[in-house]
Amino acid sequence: QVQLVESGGGLVQVGGSLRLSCTASGRTFTNYAMGWFRQAPGKEREFVAAIRGITVYANSVKGRFTISRDNAKNSVYLQMNNLKPEDTAIYYCAANPTWAYITSSPSYWGQGTQVTVSS
Repeated sequence: QVQLVESGGGLVQVGGSLRLSCTASGRTFTNYAMGWFRQAPGKEREFVAAIRGITVYANSVKGRFTISRDNAKNSVYLQMNNLKPEDTAIYYCAANPTWAYITSSPSYWGQGTQVTVSS
């Protein structure tokens, strides 16, 4: 089992920045693919970004969000810049043993952290 705990969410104004963190425990973190998803009110959960050596982003956040990881700290981060009201959502950290399903159906999920962008 892998346990994921997110932090760093909050309220920010349009154009502002936030950095989300996710700390993993329970398994060897280094080889896992890690990702971030989000779910806005009334919408389905959607993929945001993933990392495992390479990185991939949803088109809606490309150029504004940056995913990174620190294997020594068993942590993955999401730096979010130039935030927009449509970025308001619950953000979930995710992990998968392989890259194959990290953008669609990862095996492990965190509890989520709320990000609210006010205009």
